[in-house]
Amino acid sequence: LQLVESGGGLVQPGGSLRLSCAASGFTLANYVIGWFRQAPGKAREGLSCISKGGELTDYADSAKCRFTISKDNAKNTVYLQMTSLRPGDTAVYYCAAPPGHYYFPGYGPYDYDTWGQGTQDTVSS
Repeated sequence: LQLVESGGGLVQPGGSLRLSCAASGFTLANYVIGWFRQAPGKAREGLSCISKGGELTDYADSAKCRFTISKDNAKNTVYLQMTSLRPGDTAVYYCAAPPGHYYFPGYGPYDYDTWGQGTQDTVSS
């Protein structure tokens, strides 16, 4: 099972980025997927998660109204659209999956056991 994030980079404050999380070796339609981030010196933070079929989503307060999670099961890819980015959003962003039998665990990192390698997002002028 492998998850690969892409789409990170350098963006100015107020800008937008769309992160992608592509799966190989398994079908995302059978898994909940979450997005997380970790800034230097800080704990890993859950941002959002989406159900197997994509009909349920949940967001942390830090992500509500600015970030949107979506899922394209035909492309086996999950996205995180981020808008109105701030310097405080600078972090390494990860996608992850919990065990397949989990229904909708939320975005607590400890429920997830398959992680991508992360993609660096830097918000700076």
